Amino acid sequence: MTLNQLSLSLQFGRFDGAAAHRAVLPRHKVTRWIRHALATDAEITVRIVDAEEGQQLNRDYRKKDYATNVLTFDYTQEPVVTADLVLCAPVVEREAHEQNKSLEEHYAHLLVHGTLHAQGWDHETSTADADEMEAYETAILHELGFADPYAR
Repeated sequence: MTLNQLSLSLQFGRFDGAAAHRAVLPRHKVTRWIRHALATDAEITVRIVDAEEGQQLNRDYRKKDYATNVLTFDYTQEPVVTADLVLCAPVVEREAHEQNKSLEEHYAHLLVHGTLHAQGWDHETSTADADEMEAYETAILHELGFADPYAR
């Protein structure tokens, strides 16, 4: 399998517990997870933030006043995908615990999920689109050695 090229900027905000998140997100793993979800070459920034920054971005850009797990800001899809993925560390950690997943497993899923959004995939348009996106995410995660994220 030939994977597309990725120019990755991996950033961590300053927050309590950042070291634990940094430990499960080494650049080589993040790169691998994202590259498996790419249909074309990409330039992507991944930023791991605290709840305050996550809530502010969600409020400012989506008009939803709470911190969410992943926000995707897609700028171009052709010829190169250009996007920012912002993951809210406390939300990701809480969800991983609630879903009985490892932190690494949940981050891998959300990075694949956000990367698909950056390429135009949308699960909020219809049930059929949601089912198709979930099936594709599951297939990608299976290739990466992770369990079905929706089977819990």
